[in-house]
Amino acid sequence: MLLALLAAEEALADAAWPPPLPSAAAAASSSSTSPPASAAAAARRATGVAVGNGMSATSEVAEAGALVVAGRGRRVSPFFVPRILPNMAAGAISIRHGLMGPSLAPSTACATGGHALGEAFRIIQRGEADVMVAGAAEACVDAISITGFSRLKALSTAFNDQPTKASRPFDAARDGFVMGEGAGVLVLEEAEHARARGARVYAEVRGYGSSGDGHHVTHPHPDGLGALLAMRRALAGSGVSPYDLSYINAHATSTPTGDAIEQAAILSLYTEPGSQAEALAAGAAARSAAEAEGKAPAASPGAVAPSAAQAADAAAAAAAAGVAVGSTKGSTGHLLGAAGAVEAALAVLALRDRRAPPTLNLERPDPALLPCLVGPQPLDLPPRGTRTAVLSNSFGFGGTNTSLLFASPDEP
Repeated sequence: MLLALLAAEEALADAAWPPPLPSAAAAASSSSTSPPASAAAAARRATGVAVGNGMSATSEVAEAGALVVAGRGRRVSPFFVPRILPNMAAGAISIRHGLMGPSLAPSTACATGGHALGEAFRIIQRGEADVMVAGAAEACVDAISITGFSRLKALSTAFNDQPTKASRPFDAARDGFVMGEGAGVLVLEEAEHARARGARVYAEVRGYGSSGDGHHVTHPHPDGLGALLAMRRALAGSGVSPYDLSYINAHATSTPTGDAIEQAAILSLYTEPGSQAEALAAGAAARSAAEAEGKAPAASPGAVAPSAAQAADAAAAAAAAGVAVGSTKGSTGHLLGAAGAVEAALAVLALRDRRAPPTLNLERPDPALLPCLVGPQPLDLPPRGTRTAVLSNSFGFGGTNTSLLFASPDEP
């Protein structure tokens, strides 16, 4: 909760929102430059919050459980239940700033931040709020969470003696993710409302796509179909084509299977639905993921294994598009529920600065993966006025996927 409050405080200060409520002395002064109390109050009624988290306070649950088992239940804090409710961060932000617009707390595992931003975008589109404070926070680097992910065999173990090298998205030596903590909060605002008050605009939200894999609790769809659908839905109706993208901030967590499948989904974005190239990309993903796990892929009905040349041709389609693909999890680790919000902010800054952040520890790119990966150094993007859009992907357990599309704001 504290991480979310701090991130929201910074975001609102940067956005210069909401307008301050006049003090009693200022309200009585005819020379006051503060907005009328009625206007400041109306601004708060038109401002909502969509801030979630992927996991409840696991350490709080463990501590309370230990007290109950030891027969010391009366020592459990009366604030235990409020502390573990997923919506408490959103509630605390609303209370702290007196915000009375829609208040919600998506909790969709590692896609939480993406869903929070996407649903905030839709709330503004529907006219239910002028401004939304949106994002996610996560703080679960504790014994019980680490044990749980370790039992899933999701965490990196090959670099225990070099922990700063362990998170290595898209690298041939990747073997699992590294848990992190953090928060990301953005202020989303209806375009005309922002222009009218002279707000500083970093980017426009142009699209939001979500999908389900309908496949497995922890493993992504082997063909990358869910990820592909989320990206296509983000682009649909936006006026932006895949060829307008300069950068894709991939979900890529540094797992052998997940990174390969997302790579193929991105490649498929540059082919027509149902085309041979798309089928080749899907087949290449399944084969690469299966080889990484040491087992053969399950063939789709009527599928044929692509040759190395065919797979290379399919990969060349994405390379020809000139999009840069990277993952910032080499720098941050996997922030779980907060990842999508933090990475959306990084994607927006990449768009503003025309500079893609590095994929740290990408020392030996997996030969099966995209030839347009951002390496361990920042990469300059095409100049302003060309290829002025970016995507940010987030995927979570349960087969939940999101993709957010940001474009450069209109220039005067």
